[in-house]
Amino acid sequence: MCVFIIPILVIGQTKNNVEKSNSKRPHYRNLFKEAGYSQSEIDKKLAKAYYDIFEGPNKVYFEEGDSLGYVSDIKNNDARTEGMSYGMMVAVQLNKKDVFDRLWRWSVKYMQHQDGPREAYFAWSVNPHTKKQNSQGSASDGELYYITSLLFASNKWGNDTGIHYYKEGRRILDAMWKKDGTGNVFNIINTEHKQITFVPEGGGYNWTDPSYHVPAFYEIWALYAKDGHEAFYKECAEVARNFLHKACHPVTGLTADYTEFNGQPHSTSWMPAAFRYDSWRVPMNIAMDYTWYGKDKKWQEEYAERFQNFLRSKGMDTYVDQYNLDGSTPDFILQAGPVKKLRHSIGLVSTAATTSLINSKKGSMDFVHAVWNAKLEPFEDGYFDPYYDGLMYLFSLMHLSGNYQIITP
Repeated sequence: MCVFIIPILVIGQTKNNVEKSNSKRPHYRNLFKEAGYSQSEIDKKLAKAYYDIFEGPNKVYFEEGDSLGYVSDIKNNDARTEGMSYGMMVAVQLNKKDVFDRLWRWSVKYMQHQDGPREAYFAWSVNPHTKKQNSQGSASDGELYYITSLLFASNKWGNDTGIHYYKEGRRILDAMWKKDGTGNVFNIINTEHKQITFVPEGGGYNWTDPSYHVPAFYEIWALYAKDGHEAFYKECAEVARNFLHKACHPVTGLTADYTEFNGQPHSTSWMPAAFRYDSWRVPMNIAMDYTWYGKDKKWQEEYAERFQNFLRSKGMDTYVDQYNLDGSTPDFILQAGPVKKLRHSIGLVSTAATTSLINSKKGSMDFVHAVWNAKLEPFEDGYFDPYYDGLMYLFSLMHLSGNYQIITP
């Protein structure tokens, strides 16, 4: 009799465990499908966006020799850790292993410091033609995306296909924990405030950029980095969520590009605080956290409604890409490359649409249709940014089609 009971018990327990783990899996909505577009149209739209940015005549991705490649911010004539690590995240999500590996090898060869106080960190800007580092310092979001995309690559492709992704990701993390201010270089995360820094050196260690706060990524580190700092990363995720409550304006939902750790706007010598290009990423990061982890749903739902209502109040086809936090027009306009002008930018149209993943009100589909109808092509005045606008657009299409996911082993 016992002989039969044990297998049945085991089968029952296994079934329960599978059910439990399935119930924990996020539901990745395909909002385009919900908005009435067919799956073949959606697949085509995503494939075209990838083609335009990585392969087409206006691409920002370039290959070198048999094994290297880089993403270039064309209008600023450089390769940035932002674009390189974004490219790697796109590649791992869309299963483009060769592109991922090329970008990583180029990053290691031309951007990563191999010794000294900055060892394992990356120079945030490099001239892709001369390979000269324009600045040796790091921008903390580059490291954030490198680490997370390497952990995902390790989960997706294993570590025995030429690059030990896990070891490379751990190298950055382990080095980060050794940065104690020697040479004025610190942890990417301000360990006292448990928040990501604007830059991990000098005074930039003492303030932050709201668009670098991606709580979902800390949850990934806690799960897959296995470096003994799991509790700290989980706490960072909670702190990031609470920080966003304070950084987002209570009426408009807008954030300043840079803030203090308490969420108050931080002006710099090069510009007064306002909602500008960096801030476009905040709604997309909140949408990602909502979908992947859903630990702050009530506030996030209120935020999405506030943010979308504000943009809608400025006109769905006419809201611009820079505002004071209260929604008024800023006196100072930040240049984009050579152009100094407020415009209805596709990058913001894209990230604003991702907040429809949070705002379940039927009316929020207007943002989904807006990004669907948006075209990644030059404005009437000739201005075109296939790099930043393009990457925001591609990320947004991935989120809205359910193709931006936690990659499990």
